[in-house]
Amino acid sequence: MSRIAAIILAAGQASRFRAAAGEDGPATKLVAQLEGKPLVRLVAEAALASQARPVIVVTGHAQEAVRAALEGLPLTCTHNGAYATGLASSLQSGLACVPADCDGALVLLGDMPLVSAQIIEQLIGAFESSPSTKAVAPIREGQRGNPVLLSRALFPAVAALSGDVGARALLAAAQGEIVEVPVESRAVVFDVDTPDALAGR
Repeated sequence: MSRIAAIILAAGQASRFRAAAGEDGPATKLVAQLEGKPLVRLVAEAALASQARPVIVVTGHAQEAVRAALEGLPLTCTHNGAYATGLASSLQSGLACVPADCDGALVLLGDMPLVSAQIIEQLIGAFESSPSTKAVAPIREGQRGNPVLLSRALFPAVAALSGDVGARALLAAAQGEIVEVPVESRAVVFDVDTPDALAGR
């Protein structure tokens, strides 16, 4: 059985959400509530309900609020002091915490709270069925979504990324070596960019 880590990217500044929410809004959208729980906690709980281990959360902006939202959960937090430079540095921070015996890492976004443990298991299962693949991604109605599973073979390429560039760039480079998993749920394409998106989810 493959050992797959889970990395939750929770370092962004969420400027669009904060601008729309105003001064009375949360410190970061990741602690905005959905069904009585912070968004980032819902993502973490889904990861923890799957076989993925360890579960690593990359913090950055409003790290105290994010850590408080995750209190009591058996996961590892790592802080990306360079979070303002963009997504690449957070991905690099997360991968630096992945144990050497892991075959890959599943990259989850902290603002995609509808992703379930079942979806995570589907992606891991697809990787185990095609262990030589470089990546596994969900696809819904022709649209590639998240989370994305990166094999260890792609880890060196992550080190070369910079700015606001994440796994999508790696997938473009690995075209032809990606397993796409059809998913009916809109969870893999739904993210929370504004309070209206959260209210209308």
